[in-house]
Amino acid sequence: MAKKQEKEITVEEKLKTLYSLQQKLSEIDNIKILRGELPLEVADLEDEIIGLETRIKKYEAELKESDTTVSHQKQKAKDSALKIEKYKEQLDNVRNNREFDHLSKEIEFETLEIELSEKRTREFAQESKNLSEQIEKSKVFLVERTADLTQKKEELDNIVAETKQQEEQLREDVKEIETDVEPRLLQAFKRIRKSARNGLAVVCIERGACGGCFNKIPPQKQMDIKMGKKIIVCEYCGRIMIDPELIAPVE
Repeated sequence: MAKKQEKEITVEEKLKTLYSLQQKLSEIDNIKILRGELPLEVADLEDEIIGLETRIKKYEAELKESDTTVSHQKQKAKDSALKIEKYKEQLDNVRNNREFDHLSKEIEFETLEIELSEKRTREFAQESKNLSEQIEKSKVFLVERTADLTQKKEELDNIVAETKQQEEQLREDVKEIETDVEPRLLQAFKRIRKSARNGLAVVCIERGACGGCFNKIPPQKQMDIKMGKKIIVCEYCGRIMIDPELIAPVE
């Protein structure tokens, strides 16, 4: 029974249904255009904020490690200084030249250790300072980007709120119309629409040309389109073409 009913639907009716479906989908497209790049901007800002937070955590971990190294180097310098004092005291009680040379070398070694520790302390202290500055800059930038995100989200939420009901109704209309289109034709329609730059899968002929790519249509093909007896696609852009008189309102 369903197959018999499907055969009774004329090509003209199929074209009108496809055109109606195209109109509803174009209205949804216009709503998306109204939202513009805001959804992408919001997503980009969210990703950027996550990146900044990750970077700050990394800087803070490096700062902690650098501060620990500074403390370690300072302690090493203190330990070496204590050893030098100890060795100097022992110099007063040396019994031979060999002990004197040994203690002198130990004092020299610990002196070099102090110099090395002080050098590393300065280097890591500078690194800690640089990291602190980077953390501060990143936090300021994070506050700015978070404010930008809040603003963009508000703009997007306002637009969505204004168009939500309209879009929901349009999507319901689309679902209802799609049930009136045979699956194979609907699949072809969606494929054409997906590949079309402006989302138009069904276009009217305008001044003897395709309303999608504006290439001229041969007179015989124009006549076939006007008759509406078969579905004809543009040989240049692949869009389904329909005569404007078929979808013109009846007066």
